[in-house]
Amino acid sequence: MEDWILWRHVSLSAQRAKWAKKLTRQLSSKGHTVTALHRKPEQAETLHAAGAKPVAGDIQQLSVMALADLMTGHDVAVFTAGAGGAGIELTNAIDGEGLKLAVAAAEQAGVSRFMLVSAFPDAGRGKTPSEGFENYMRVKRLADAELVASKLEWVILRPGTLTDEAGTGRVHADLAIPYGEIPREDVAATLVGLIENPAIKYQIIELTKGDVQIDVALQRLLRG
Repeated sequence: MEDWILWRHVSLSAQRAKWAKKLTRQLSSKGHTVTALHRKPEQAETLHAAGAKPVAGDIQQLSVMALADLMTGHDVAVFTAGAGGAGIELTNAIDGEGLKLAVAAAEQAGVSRFMLVSAFPDAGRGKTPSEGFENYMRVKRLADAELVASKLEWVILRPGTLTDEAGTGRVHADLAIPYGEIPREDVAATLVGLIENPAIKYQIIELTKGDVQIDVALQRLLRG
């Protein structure tokens, strides 16, 4: 299977480098052919070392046709791009317009499966939200709606607060769950599991750390 990952590193967002490497390495270790879009030249070596074929491109500059050309021939598109708190303008451009662009490009390229890493709706609850955070949650919600309205076979994954602790391979995944934390490594492993289970589609899945093995948790999502 050939997977296409849209990943963009924005200023001060070193955590996205960790995220990209974890997901790419796990996919590559299972025999997936991974293409990863990146913006900065120095990211190419990191992605290549993780097992991906790096492709240079800026989602703020690419047209639908140009992005579709890069996606053509792949089975699944995974959208993990984000502004990483770099400001309202970039959030709108990447998390919002970037997602719209990628959805349109996937449809044009014939990539029927599309996975979006979104935001847990309870993120920031109990705190005084900033204007930037309120805008981020609004844009994420609209991006979810954009994908749901598309013709693609979509899955939206909403992880809780991301941590750098080692993954356990055990999660709590369902349509609605209490808010919590989740290691990045386990989010990546869950995405791999979703990619390898094409019968799981048209679902919005919330994800935190838990006591159930990832493969078992995903099989439960097929219960309906």
